[in-house]
Amino acid sequence: MRLLKKSLVKLEGEITLLPESIDDLWHLRHLVEKGDLVFALTFRKVESASDKLRPEKTERKPMRLGVRVDSVEFHRFANRLRISGIIESGQDVGSHHTLSIEPLRDLSITKRWRRDQIDRIKKAIQESNRPEIAIVTIESGQAHIGVLRQYGIEEVASIAQSAGKLDESSQSEFFVQIYNQLLNTGADDYIVAGPGFIKDDFVRFATQKDNSFPDRLIVENTTSVGISGFQEVLRRGAVDRLITDAHLVREARLFDALLREIAVNGKAAYGMAEVAKAHEWGAIDTLLIGDETLRGEREKGTAIDDLLSAVSNSNGHVVVFSTEFEPGKRLEKLGGIAALLRFKLQDG
Repeated sequence: MRLLKKSLVKLEGEITLLPESIDDLWHLRHLVEKGDLVFALTFRKVESASDKLRPEKTERKPMRLGVRVDSVEFHRFANRLRISGIIESGQDVGSHHTLSIEPLRDLSITKRWRRDQIDRIKKAIQESNRPEIAIVTIESGQAHIGVLRQYGIEEVASIAQSAGKLDESSQSEFFVQIYNQLLNTGADDYIVAGPGFIKDDFVRFATQKDNSFPDRLIVENTTSVGISGFQEVLRRGAVDRLITDAHLVREARLFDALLREIAVNGKAAYGMAEVAKAHEWGAIDTLLIGDETLRGEREKGTAIDDLLSAVSNSNGHVVVFSTEFEPGKRLEKLGGIAALLRFKLQDG
């Protein structure tokens, strides 16, 4: 993410951003809200006299429009953000239009900004400089490759070894497919993980292909592959050893800590009612909230921002979880909000 312009007075005003990746589009999904005024370059049909005779020839021309936002959709697999609303500035004022935002297409957002949204922009800018990391979890007969995104781990390939032919030749073909798929991710660094010794066999194979390969990877033991294997990699700190301040690693560890406290009826609260009670007692050390829950509470006009500010002002921490990522999805099932506490609340 690149910040092109910032014109704010007491958190109110215009910020112009240039998204550079799918991660940045995900951040924008949680920055742009209903009621915001968004300007961006778009394409809109323009009719002429000849068009009325041949409507199929209607021309689409580029123009910059300002749209009052009604809805926002993040299309991860199309690498696109769609912002819909009513045109307030430009051609056809009053008409409905959808802005299609892609990487390297800037947009300007005018609104009353919240502090966590400004922090999100700073984080997106910082994260854009981190190395790209691909993770392969591998066991006999199957492998799964994921790319570390800022919103979670996106599985990009699943590879199966030829059934009924598990000889040396078949394994070599299996490793070639994995190796080529890893290169296709364009990652800077790799994590190779899984149970047993097949991961070590693959590393030896890859090293023969490229003797600099070991300089770019970490090998990690996990008990499983696929999505659960990816989560193990994060919990074991392999990503930490490649990059610092990995937000997803922190989310995974915080959620594990929350589950441990819940299991022993300890220093934890979850659900809006319990968290509100913990706040009244001044007990919240770390507030965990899903990004979709936060968005929904704001759209409903609740006092959620007052709660976030109060926790921060009382030396607590606020962590917004990505609901594209497994810990965030599980947090949503607990009501979308929870807290690790300084002390256990009294029952009743």
